[in-house]
Amino acid sequence: MRRAGSSNRVCAKWLLASAALLGALAAAQPDSGDARITNGLVYATVQISDRSPSAYRGTRFDHAGIVTGLRYAGHEFIGKWHDVTDPTIHDAVTGPAEEFLTGDSAWGYEDTKPGEEFPRIGVGGIRKPNGESAYRRYGLYEIVDPGKWQVTAHKDRVEFTQTLQVPGSRYGYVYRKIVRLLPGKPELAVYHSLKNIGSKPIETSQYSHNFFAMDHQVVGPDISVLFAFTPVASRDMKYGARVEGHAIVYTRELEDKQSASADITGFGKDVVDYDIRVRNARLGTEVRIRGDRPLEQMYFWSIRTVACPEPYVHLSIAPGEETHWTIRYEFAAGTSAKPSPGTSDRH
Repeated sequence: MRRAGSSNRVCAKWLLASAALLGALAAAQPDSGDARITNGLVYATVQISDRSPSAYRGTRFDHAGIVTGLRYAGHEFIGKWHDVTDPTIHDAVTGPAEEFLTGDSAWGYEDTKPGEEFPRIGVGGIRKPNGESAYRRYGLYEIVDPGKWQVTAHKDRVEFTQTLQVPGSRYGYVYRKIVRLLPGKPELAVYHSLKNIGSKPIETSQYSHNFFAMDHQVVGPDISVLFAFTPVASRDMKYGARVEGHAIVYTRELEDKQSASADITGFGKDVVDYDIRVRNARLGTEVRIRGDRPLEQMYFWSIRTVACPEPYVHLSIAPGEETHWTIRYEFAAGTSAKPSPGTSDRH
């Protein structure tokens, strides 16, 4: 009898473990092409470009780690903020959405001849059109070589690796990104590494656009964006947006086609200044954004559906070297917060 009981217990443990594994695989690799991840507190979907025909295919933003949805405590923090349906348009992104820029151009663009390729980190090898005299940040280019991608989905994270060596040039890199929900915390961490496998230095900036559309609320007096430093706007942001102390606040709701934006200064060289909070006072929800590198630049942009602080960091990587940086997003929901009608945390 003891043997039979022991065997039954082993069988039961095996069945439980198998069920858990199958559940994890189902969560990580859904039929939609997005990877669904959770840490038991936060539930998110992460886009995997080659598995979904509707995935972002533009040439402005990094294709790795686009979060298409994120829910915590009955609230949606990331979701669709636009009415774009064409996946090649640069607005067809959600989630943090990251871009690499060298000044107002792309790394390698100036040294590339018309008809040849230049690198776009997180996108691939891009053809420089004949007759083009300046980089078009908001334009669409031909992706000649998407690079070699490796994507692995787990229950609580998705890991991306892109390797690109531009033929006949001195440009090449290995780019890694891990999008992970941290254990036991309402927090998303985005880990980056970039290795220079070319012969020319990588000189570029990277920023996150931070599209957080909390429960699809209109940007107005309920919204504030708080900084660790005292922000200084480069111009009058108009439409009721203004700097007040350590925050950007609104005196009225933005209307369709209105954009309140400005370059922001006032930060120093200490990494503690990379600490920003986007808050909805009525819902009691907040996203805290922190980086582990000093700010190089800060831009702020808002429309009726999103208020976006855009923090930049600088990357300088010699041939053969590799650098790392991390951005953390901490989510909070107050006791007065109410879930969106008819919604649930679970997918």
